[in-house]
Amino acid sequence: MINHSNYWLKNAHIPSCLIVNNQFISDTRENLCLCDIQIEKGKIIKIIKASNNTIGIDLQKGIVLPCFVDIHTHLDKGHIFERSPNLQSDFKTALETVKKDAIFWDEEDLYKRMEFGLKCSYAHGTIAIRTHLDCHENQADITLKVWQKLQKAWQNKITLQAVSLVSLDYFLTENGVKLADKMAEIGEILGGVAYTNPELEIQLEKVFQLAKERNLDLDFHADENGEIDSICLQKIAEIAIKTNFSGNILCGHCCSLSVQPKEVVQKTINLIKEANINIVSLPMCNLYLQDRKENITPFWRGITKVKELKKAGIKVAFASDNCRDPFFGFGDHDLLEVFNQSVRIAHLDTPYSDWITSVTKIPADLMRLPQLGRIGVNYSANLVVFKARYFSELLSRNQNDSLIIRDGKIIKNELPNYQELD
Repeated sequence: MINHSNYWLKNAHIPSCLIVNNQFISDTRENLCLCDIQIEKGKIIKIIKASNNTIGIDLQKGIVLPCFVDIHTHLDKGHIFERSPNLQSDFKTALETVKKDAIFWDEEDLYKRMEFGLKCSYAHGTIAIRTHLDCHENQADITLKVWQKLQKAWQNKITLQAVSLVSLDYFLTENGVKLADKMAEIGEILGGVAYTNPELEIQLEKVFQLAKERNLDLDFHADENGEIDSICLQKIAEIAIKTNFSGNILCGHCCSLSVQPKEVVQKTINLIKEANINIVSLPMCNLYLQDRKENITPFWRGITKVKELKKAGIKVAFASDNCRDPFFGFGDHDLLEVFNQSVRIAHLDTPYSDWITSVTKIPADLMRLPQLGRIGVNYSANLVVFKARYFSELLSRNQNDSLIIRDGKIIKNELPNYQELD
């Protein structure tokens, strides 16, 4: 048995980029540092170079990561695929199917499905989640009430943030202003979906105004398509600069950037860099939806220009997005799977560089949670421990035998049974 109040993790491979104030020299081409970690009363009190003099749990070079941070999800839509399948698996049908399914979204239905998603996330080692919540008209009151209940019930397990999700024209209405007031009241984030339309700039100016007046951060869905003329991301950046917005701005998807001419891509990247906008890519969902045509093999991968954005100094995160709903028929709220697929889809290996920060440290910072997503002395011992010793091992085999450590205690990472959804 382990004495959870004081113990060592020996011979742990920790990515150099995740160690706070790192003074260790990497001993692998993947920038992994071989360390011993002392945990006492739920906190990390020492990180030293691996030593034969240390007595503890020998991880035999197993990789240790901080618990994951999932910055873009849709918990309110999750796990409805069986009752409301999208058999065409395209974006338009997904929108229509979710709209029809919303008739079931009472408090009991939402709580059951959203909590199931949280149970999955917790078992996979996630410690913080931001979810978009559909907030049109009366649905906002129902969903946000459930959200607050879950936030309280899970406060010691997962830090939860919510973002309003409506089309941006909604903010030009009285209900839209009330929604902004509500998000401010509960201390959450203002967000919406940007679509190309003649009033886009007017809509964006109103959203930025509402956010500035209420001191809210912003989170947009932008350009989730393969249309060469879709430049919502560019417009968001222009309005952010015009209004001198100082809060955090996160834009998700941004898929059309990958099909646009180089000069358009460069102009957009320059603008979002100037506007201090951050990007979250949702590779699994967008691989599923984008370029989908009946009886035609897809050509492109759906993701945005993650390498070019990062090279420009823009923060890039990856996240789960939809899970077992009409927008994505698969998923398990598993950020290791998200990272695994991101590496494969976007060719983020050789070298892996510091891409692991895209599901740990970077989203933690964007959620204003600087104590999460990294490993350091005096930080809480919230860790995921793998038997895999290198990234090639980590990303090649199912890692269901990982250990989850929360506040120094090893927990059972048991996934919920799908029958709970019946």
